[in-house]
Amino acid sequence: MLIDVVKILLPTATAFFVGIAITPFLTDFLYHHKMWKKSSVKLTMDGREATISGKLHNDEERKTPRMGGVVVWGSVFITAFLFFILAAIFPDSFFAKLSFLSREQTWLPLFTLIAGALFGLIDDYLVCRESGTYAGGGLSLRVRLAFVFFLATAGAWWFYVKLGMDIVHVPFVGDVYLGVWFIPLFIIFMIGIYSGGIIDGVDGLSGGVFASIFTAYAVIAFAQGQIDLAAFSSVLVGGLLAFLWFNIPPARFFNSETGTMALTTALTVVAFLTKAVLVLPIIAFILIATSASSLIQILSKRYRGGKKVFLVAPLHNHFQALGWPPYKVTMRYWVISVVLALVGTIIALVG
Repeated sequence: MLIDVVKILLPTATAFFVGIAITPFLTDFLYHHKMWKKSSVKLTMDGREATISGKLHNDEERKTPRMGGVVVWGSVFITAFLFFILAAIFPDSFFAKLSFLSREQTWLPLFTLIAGALFGLIDDYLVCRESGTYAGGGLSLRVRLAFVFFLATAGAWWFYVKLGMDIVHVPFVGDVYLGVWFIPLFIIFMIGIYSGGIIDGVDGLSGGVFASIFTAYAVIAFAQGQIDLAAFSSVLVGGLLAFLWFNIPPARFFNSETGTMALTTALTVVAFLTKAVLVLPIIAFILIATSASSLIQILSKRYRGGKKVFLVAPLHNHFQALGWPPYKVTMRYWVISVVLALVGTIIALVG
């Protein structure tokens, strides 16, 4: 029991310090190469003038680099590799018990994390090299969704064929057999959670929210005896805290696509591995609400003659438009995330 706790806490602390250590090098690179958007948002996704969004995202004046997510997944990758090497060099030592890389629990989420990170990195690079008129720039939304769909399909196939997983646990009901319908459910969840990555829009916001979510799944995995998966989730929290250290106002860099795509896709895999995927909408409610607000806004403007539900979408920008200072939005989102993480964890454990 004690060694299991150490196996989770020591790599988590290591990931934090690794993230702190690599940040100066990343910061120097990003500022030297001016890796920020060269223009603010001018048009919304439906082609209308983005007057409010343009004021909230004045990127050419802030000159805050993207690609800060490298701190998160980079620290996780380095930490995982470090403890794996130490276990290989000293097979009969204390370090042999600390490696959390295992085929059954962590290979798939780590692969998904890195795959999403690298593809997102391509998008970030293109965004920083373009002066786009529309919201975003870089790879089109269609291309990014196509990649997530491909990643989700591959992950669903692995779960269904390789791991033989064809059930989903319904809290307070029990396991429900899905058969081949497990595959589309997996795909829907990954795309849905990925769409919530647009939460990365206010200094410190995404780091705190994702840290709460992965902490919840670390607790769930630990309670289920999935120690390697608990360690992986907790190490992600360590990397997120290192990122958050530099992302609190004024942010040194943004998480951006390389961070959000990595985190959201890996989160889906972790949720399914713990069989606690149906509490994901509770634990990650902030992500879902963020994505839903944008979808509601688009549909409302299209089918209600241009009428808007929110002053601006996504939801956190709506609160800013109401006059909330950014730090107030961030802090309240953190509080809500922690509370919902607690509620979701309780339901997962007792249900």
